[in-house]
Amino acid sequence: MNQSKIKISWVLLIVATGVLLLTGAMVVTASAADVFPCAEDCDISKTIAPEASLEDFSCVIKKWDGANTLHFNVAVKNISKEDQRFKVNIFLENGKGVGGLLPRKIKKGLIKPGQIAKFTYPVKGVAGAPGKIDLIIKTMSK
Repeated sequence: MNQSKIKISWVLLIVATGVLLLTGAMVVTASAADVFPCAEDCDISKTIAPEASLEDFSCVIKKWDGANTLHFNVAVKNISKEDQRFKVNIFLENGKGVGGLLPRKIKKGLIKPGQIAKFTYPVKGVAGAPGKIDLIIKTMSK
């Protein structure tokens, strides 16, 4: 092998090593708390009360109870002319479900017209993106 081929081989080896180190570092430094769409729109069945507007429905994987866990970020806007409280239910195709009330506690009052209430629902035992989702938002009686 002549000298120029040896030099080119070393340069290619160094460049390849650098590329591998950079791509490996990107994977290691990627945050586990990156927000992503929960599913395609066609895979989400939404039943939303006429008094509510869904402002945010996204997912994030972050630590909860010692393990990486799927979390649903939900934000609901009150579009009625009266104070409201909403019940949120999220059902996954694997049989798991989460949900709760917005606002969780009414000590500070209900959601005023035009205001947005947010909550993050963890799904214990699920560490990846869900498949099909049923999202139900109902108005609670006063």
